[in-house]
Amino acid sequence: MKILVSPAKSLDYKSELPTDVHSQPAFLKEAAKLNASLKTKSPDELQKLMHISEKLATLNWERNQHFTTPFSPNNARPALFAFNGDVYSGLDAYSISENALEVAQENLRILSGLYGILKPLDLMQPYRLEMGTSFGVEGQKSLYVFWKEKLTAHLKEELAPAELVVNLASKEYAYAIDFKTLDRPVIHPVFKDFKNGKLKIISFFAKKARGLMARYLIETNAKSIDDVLGFTADGYYFSEAETADATQPVFVR
Repeated sequence: MKILVSPAKSLDYKSELPTDVHSQPAFLKEAAKLNASLKTKSPDELQKLMHISEKLATLNWERNQHFTTPFSPNNARPALFAFNGDVYSGLDAYSISENALEVAQENLRILSGLYGILKPLDLMQPYRLEMGTSFGVEGQKSLYVFWKEKLTAHLKEELAPAELVVNLASKEYAYAIDFKTLDRPVIHPVFKDFKNGKLKIISFFAKKARGLMARYLIETNAKSIDDVLGFTADGYYFSEAETADATQPVFVR
């Protein structure tokens, strides 16, 4: 099983790492190429491009200037312990067991605007480049054009015949994969909460639920759709009644 998740804007480069094991990103050369283009942009240009504050634009200008290869534990951090958003609060990587971390390294993949796709222990330097940003290199209009073919081919190479793909990434990041050409079963779990008597997708809760499911799938070393449907963390449960499409199982609470 391969589990896809989104990255996070919030980063943590201060907490003590629970492991010294690390790996290298598959698309570091492409990341360096993108950074070389980002590096030419001023803080003001970054602010306009990314629709961020002046403070964040300055921070990311500095990050772009300091980007350097090769990556090592001295200048980079494993991705799973660098991202710090809602999905990652659900995943709670710092409390994961050594065995589960090995399963995560095999099964979990983090999509990224700068790095393309990352294994949990792949080293990364701090950055900000959302997949939906109108930014490209070599005459390409967007990161989707830059990444989609590369990432789809890479994922397809990693997948065994009939291996299940569980897409827990946001629409913004999932669009970077051409799922139809994977020739593998793919499901896109949906998480809904009751609010004012109605079931709704509530962004904050849905993001955390994606992280919770990713952790569940890792800890149980899940293999099948039935394994996925067994997810019950934090009060969620699979609702056959709410599921109109088998490729989009709905979990409610």
